[in-house]
Amino acid sequence: MEISPALNTPLNIKSYANHRRLVQKIGISILFLSLIVTIFFLFIIVIFIAVRGAGVLNIEFLTAMPRQAMTKGGILPAILGTFYLSLGAVIFALPLGILTAIYLNEYTGANTLVRIIKMGINNLAGVPSIVFGLFGLAIFVKFFGFGVSLLSGSLTLAIMILPVIISTTVEALKSIPDSFREAGYGVGATKWQMVRGIILPAALPGILTGTILGIGRAAGETAPILFTAVTFFSRKLPKSILSEVQALPYHIYALVTEGTHPKEQIPIAYGSALVLLLLVLGLDLIAIIIRTRARKKKLW
Repeated sequence: MEISPALNTPLNIKSYANHRRLVQKIGISILFLSLIVTIFFLFIIVIFIAVRGAGVLNIEFLTAMPRQAMTKGGILPAILGTFYLSLGAVIFALPLGILTAIYLNEYTGANTLVRIIKMGINNLAGVPSIVFGLFGLAIFVKFFGFGVSLLSGSLTLAIMILPVIISTTVEALKSIPDSFREAGYGVGATKWQMVRGIILPAALPGILTGTILGIGRAAGETAPILFTAVTFFSRKLPKSILSEVQALPYHIYALVTEGTHPKEQIPIAYGSALVLLLLVLGLDLIAIIIRTRARKKKLW
């Protein structure tokens, strides 16, 4: 930024520099305050759930089947159901999302159609989850005849997290310097060999970031699986991908809103919420560790 001749004196230049430092300090202070407020509320939520739910946590609660209208026993079917749904969603969405991102970033030009497709993908990421649930009900449950099942719920969650995976993968691919591509072509590699052997390994940390976000959202959503996958109560584990499942988000919702024994079921709901929180944080931690190790192997 240019300084006008009127300010081009030692006194004015010093005053201008002090003003800029003051503005910078105020800006940094606001950012730091925002961070502190965010962390404060995050810890309040975690501590609130932990205090309310820790009292019911034990080995039986995590490994036993529910009994007596979910007033006793454990939440094993809900834990496994949440894991199966999240795993199924990632299995369906991750390959499709990565391949779509590769095509959009590496094989298409900057034309109007591509910009419209990218804009549509970004808009899909902000669609309310209940819309995906209704879509899954109409397409997977009714049209394809999968019924209310693990398969229907996984496919619905996969469609919901697909825009997040595509967007983050595209950004990860864009962050790779063009010199990597030129080096691949320089040694005689084809475009696919260059993408597979050079670009994808270098973009792995960013791709894992999108996967982390997808897993977290898939594990914690209630609306998409409400119509497609879950049941209120089950004494058995799912036997196939066409079986109904219990899931922690809906299990918590059902205990709080539909439970007929609130005195016994509310503590179980808090315990289930704590388990869900720990499950999501655990999955995120594993992915973050993988991403951190991948970043240490970056070539630039």
